[in-house]
Amino acid sequence: MAEKLHDGHRKRVKSRYLVEGLETFADHQVLEMLLFYCIPMKDTNELAHQMIREFGSLAVLMEADPKDICARCSVSENVAILISIIPALARRYFNGKWGEKPVLTSSTKAGEYTTTLFIGRTYEAFYLICLDAQNRVNHAALVHEGTINEAPVYPRLIVETALRHQANSVILAHNHPGGTIAPSQADIQVTKRVVTALEGISIHVADHIIVAGERYFSFIENNLL
Repeated sequence: MAEKLHDGHRKRVKSRYLVEGLETFADHQVLEMLLFYCIPMKDTNELAHQMIREFGSLAVLMEADPKDICARCSVSENVAILISIIPALARRYFNGKWGEKPVLTSSTKAGEYTTTLFIGRTYEAFYLICLDAQNRVNHAALVHEGTINEAPVYPRLIVETALRHQANSVILAHNHPGGTIAPSQADIQVTKRVVTALEGISIHVADHIIVAGERYFSFIENNLL
């Protein structure tokens, strides 16, 4: 009887999603439905509430390390992986909508494109976006992942990456997770070192973009390049 009740409830939730989408769902209902696909024949509503309470919000839960989700919520690795893969899938989805070789002809386009590279990232990361002579993206290379507020950038690695991907010019991009969007003195100094290193092999730095959430700061727009 309990199994039939769960089956009926899950069917109603799925039917509601097919009719309404997720817009009318509360966060715990979104998570409850997601859990259907890794926890069979069990009420996932209360677990969804507990997991969101434990991490404070659905977004923070999805951005958490799978090991932390397992430990703090007493769930299986399958559950933790399914939840934590969502931000990476969103990143892949939004970046993929730009197509295979997007053309970045302005700082606005570059900023919009760059924000998709950092969706769901809670730690600093540094990308080198390699462009061809027509300002098409050859490759967006993740050259460093660091802890929050720590993303050292090595000019030699930047040079090697730019050469490997046959860059005519490049855009530097990194994020400030949960911080100010303004560049630090360290950001400005790193940019100068990279510009100097790439000048030696005739590769132009078109911009350096700092991303914080959905906002971005362009060095070229603010006369820092």
